Amino acid sequence: MLQVKRPRPCTLNFSFLKILHLDTNHPLLLETLNSEGFENVEDYSSSEEAIKKIIHNYQGIVIRSRFKIDASFLDAAINLKFIARVGAGLENIDTPYAESKGIQLISAPEGNRNAVGEHALGMLLSLFNKLNKADKEVKAGQWNREANRGVELNGKTVGIIGYGNMGKSFAKKLKGFDCEVLCNDIKPNMGDENARQVPLAELQKKADVISLHTPWTPSTDKMIDRTFITAVEKPFWLLNTARGKSVVTSHVVSALETGKILGAGLDVLEFEKTSFESLFDSEALPQALKQLLTMDNVLLSPHVAGWTIESKEQLAKVIAHKIIVSFKSFNQK
Repeated sequence: MLQVKRPRPCTLNFSFLKILHLDTNHPLLLETLNSEGFENVEDYSSSEEAIKKIIHNYQGIVIRSRFKIDASFLDAAINLKFIARVGAGLENIDTPYAESKGIQLISAPEGNRNAVGEHALGMLLSLFNKLNKADKEVKAGQWNREANRGVELNGKTVGIIGYGNMGKSFAKKLKGFDCEVLCNDIKPNMGDENARQVPLAELQKKADVISLHTPWTPSTDKMIDRTFITAVEKPFWLLNTARGKSVVTSHVVSALETGKILGAGLDVLEFEKTSFESLFDSEALPQALKQLLTMDNVLLSPHVAGWTIESKEQLAKVIAHKIIVSFKSFNQK
């Protein structure tokens, strides 16, 4: 069922811009856009085919990950000027095709970078101190002190792959732990006061911890595989708060079994749906996932690294601001 929020009067004429909201978000997003004069229509339940039939009526879309915005969808969206995704990545959008049509793509990695940095740090400290294992044992009446002796982050070398908003946030959190932080990125000159940029080979040689903060692209798909793991010189800890399909789970499981990977903190999994909303919808779970679920040195969370109360509001603020700034300049042309 469609819900339409009529715009209030504003100084700039945005009333010709009609925005379709396909996923629920923090109320601040609708409130801000409405106050600026945009017409906002909410449709959180219609099928993709039904949306395609009406999308020609809209100049903007706001989504999270409800369905893929592919070429056929974009062909139907003949009046579309922008797609705003309330999140960091744009992989559920056919970005080259959208850009070829002159459609502006807006995302908000600034909105949840702090949440991701904190989550990555929390996972790392929990793994180092065996907190999930110790918690289960104590609750089961076991008091195993020596078996739960931890290791310290102090003095370790942390390698961050992907040094954009998320990677930089994690590096900033590590600053107080007196560890060496290395970063690797496809762009040059990305290092800063919190991390030294190095070639991937150097990171693989020195790192005690490797943390992924990359988008899902053809170059990062299945990036952490047997070849990558073998090239890492020391046994290491693996964190992934980025995208599940960047990791070959069966290869990670094998490395966990041999001790080449000492432990893994995985907020994302290779087997997630593209909407990120479900995983356990089949009785026939992949064997590698079944094995992960039994491992005490593996910490799992359901794609919530950037999913905090604060980040929900911050994402809404960032997206609203980017839409308004973009179309102020558009309105003045």
